[in-house]
Amino acid sequence: MQRSPTAGSALAAPRKAGLARIQVKGGRERHLKKKPKPPLASAEGPAVPSPSPQREKLERFKRMCQLLERVPDTSSSSSDSDSDSDSSGTSLSEDEAPGEARNGRRPARGSSGEKENRGGRRAVRPGSGGPLLSWPLGPAPPPRPPQLERHVVRPPPRSPEPDTLPLAAGSDHPLPRAAWLRVFQHLGPRELCICMRVCRTWSRWCYDKRLWPRMDLSRRKSLTPPMLSGVVRRQPRALDLSWTGVSKKQLMWLLNRLQGLQELVLSGCSWLSVSALGSAPLPALRLLDLRWIEDVKDSQLRELLLPPPDTKPGQTESRGRLQGVAELRLAGLELTDASLRLLLRHAPQLSALDLSHCAHVGDPSVHLLTAPTSPLRETLVHLNLAGCHRLTDHCLPLFRRCPRLRRLDLRSCRQLSPEACARLAAAGPPGPFRCPEEKLLLKDS
Repeated sequence: MQRSPTAGSALAAPRKAGLARIQVKGGRERHLKKKPKPPLASAEGPAVPSPSPQREKLERFKRMCQLLERVPDTSSSSSDSDSDSDSSGTSLSEDEAPGEARNGRRPARGSSGEKENRGGRRAVRPGSGGPLLSWPLGPAPPPRPPQLERHVVRPPPRSPEPDTLPLAAGSDHPLPRAAWLRVFQHLGPRELCICMRVCRTWSRWCYDKRLWPRMDLSRRKSLTPPMLSGVVRRQPRALDLSWTGVSKKQLMWLLNRLQGLQELVLSGCSWLSVSALGSAPLPALRLLDLRWIEDVKDSQLRELLLPPPDTKPGQTESRGRLQGVAELRLAGLELTDASLRLLLRHAPQLSALDLSHCAHVGDPSVHLLTAPTSPLRETLVHLNLAGCHRLTDHCLPLFRRCPRLRRLDLRSCRQLSPEACARLAAAGPPGPFRCPEEKLLLKDS
């Protein structure tokens, strides 16, 4: 049976309608969005493309920015704004530019005197007599204050310290200041801090640097600015910062204000903080403890031992940073013979040297320390080589070249025999040694 063309067209119509509408589960229908057809070119010329949605959003954003920059005028009321907004649509305002009125141009969109926002409120530019921005605007943020110095330390008082202690009755205590300081010298740091809270006079007396010859801040996880300020005000001769989290900036700040520091202990700190020694002058330093510092190699020690590159104009003598150091502790570091050569050259006044548990120290290192050209041959008094497993019995006769040697520690050296150490103790340099422990040689002065 053949179908008629009218029946086929009737059946094709529902099929075309089904392409535009899809049956969804639950009886709901979803309409397909048809893509807009590109505009066809007319006979007069090419069609003007419609603005893209991104372009329209950008134009709206520019108009909102222009409105937000205008200053609101509180004198206008809502009634005046409605009347002015109605009249502004039909006629030009009085404050409008005369060139636009003569040319008969209509104000462009976005530059006219009124605009309606999403909330339904109207805003007219200043000078048109209409309302201004009616939505609430947040207050401007306050100006940022200038950043001041974080660590402020008061300088010592210029006026002389009071010699007597004033009492509440108006008279003075019979004991003078010198007698009080002798009493304070028998107190510890905790007791001195308690005495500082008694009165202002005792507080000034307790800051005397003779009462604080040594300050111990070891095993502190962090150092606060009040701690640093207290150290600077007391001006100690010895400072212990071992196994602390001191930073490079804090250490540099301290060393630049402690010119009388004689002993500095930095064992267990990181090299990043210890590198502050390369830029801080320490003219009075006599003892430096750098034991068990992390990530120290020959290049870092070279920076510490070599003289500073920025010498003063006309200065011919280049002195290293450790020229005046008499005791140096370098236990647990990765020292090589190259570092020892720099040490002999730039630290010639060492009388005590600690190289214990240095894995690279062996017989050639002992030969460098006791060579005829070594300055430590005549100045070395205490030498600690405990835990250096590369030392053998062949290096023991070399220690006889040091006439001033009083203490030699060779404990925990695996390749050294107790018999060879006993023979060295019996012969010894000028006089014999005594051995209170195995491989520990001592000589009474």
